[in-house]
Amino acid sequence: MAAPPLTAQDVNQPTGTITVEDSASRDAAIAVRIRDILGELEGYDNVTVTVSSGIVTLRGTTLDAASAARLNNLAGRVEGVVAIENNVSETTDVVERLNPAVDRFKARLAQLLAFLPLIGVALAAFFLVVFIGILLARLRNPWERIAPNAFIADIYRQIVRLVFIVGGLVVALDILGATALLGTILGAAGIVGLAIGFAVRDTVENFIASIMLSIRQPFRPNDAVEINGDEGKVIRLTSRATILLSFDGNHIRIPNSTVFKSRIVNYSRNAERRFVFDLGLAPDTDLAQARSTAEIVIRELPFVLTAPAPSIWINGVGDSTITLRIAAWIDQRETDLFLARGEAIRLLTARFAEEGIDLPEPTYRLLTEANASATQSTPDKPTSREKAVDASPVADTDASAEHALEEIVNAERDALKDSDLLNRDDAKVE
Repeated sequence: MAAPPLTAQDVNQPTGTITVEDSASRDAAIAVRIRDILGELEGYDNVTVTVSSGIVTLRGTTLDAASAARLNNLAGRVEGVVAIENNVSETTDVVERLNPAVDRFKARLAQLLAFLPLIGVALAAFFLVVFIGILLARLRNPWERIAPNAFIADIYRQIVRLVFIVGGLVVALDILGATALLGTILGAAGIVGLAIGFAVRDTVENFIASIMLSIRQPFRPNDAVEINGDEGKVIRLTSRATILLSFDGNHIRIPNSTVFKSRIVNYSRNAERRFVFDLGLAPDTDLAQARSTAEIVIRELPFVLTAPAPSIWINGVGDSTITLRIAAWIDQRETDLFLARGEAIRLLTARFAEEGIDLPEPTYRLLTEANASATQSTPDKPTSREKAVDASPVADTDASAEHALEEIVNAERDALKDSDLLNRDDAKVE
């Protein structure tokens, strides 16, 4: 069954002057010429042509409507055609419509068979280039020597592999003469990569932050740091997070994107570290004597460094106390900060008691006539200078607690050393 034919009104008709003469021979010549042309073209085998008085009548079927409409343009170019009556319709016969598709499939299959040797050469060239890239990426010395750690070295290897894969693809397409496809492939890969990037934006952000932290190396394993308000010792830096061991023994996992954007305080970067504490004095204290005594006591402590020198100053005055602030430096590799500060407070208060430098006593005493006599007869309580004072030698202030935490950190690092981005001991700290 055929579809409705295209009428002459639906298509363009020839233009020009119509002659007054009518010739049967000319009509026959026009019909022969059009039949010869259609015979050379594919898809017009079922089209018949008749010509009468210069009017061309086309009947039959074609595979599609576009081919039928094309007949008007073709017939109108023949000399002597006055008008065109196009009654050609689109065929709906299944066999006729499938035959061209089968022919095209056979032609493409034959073309593929002819291209098989060339395709084989292109594939061989592609795999050869990729194999060279894989061998180069597997080498250890070049990448581990130029990379600050194993993580960056692995990224270098991945980049080398990707470059050689793209290079192999270019070589293969060039052999096949289809380099134009490379732009399409790369464009599609870019769009897919962009979509994936938006979908996993947080993961990508953490990964990029991991790369930057691996390059900058702002801390080493076992460094005591403060990151975004969290304090602890650095266990490891992974591709997603920085893991700390708090001073209470808890694990703290901070996303690398947060670490990269946060203020990082590295307490272990310098061996010297200062401890500070305040001591209150009674209002009637000789401040010059108290300051001199404190300076002598602090300088005599074996764990206090001479350079930078200790600092002691009057820091404030309150209702019933005067605050003396003491600051001194230690080598935190040998001395625990908190133990050193506690020992300094203990010995300083003991020396103040020996020399009669009173600490503040913000207490109030109410006397009445009923208990005045009792108060006078009651022996006075011993003052601070009369109390027994422990002025024994300096207690243990070594960094044993710090060493215990370091052992925990080292044990955890050894358990998962492959996932650490801070493997090198000589990593540069920024």
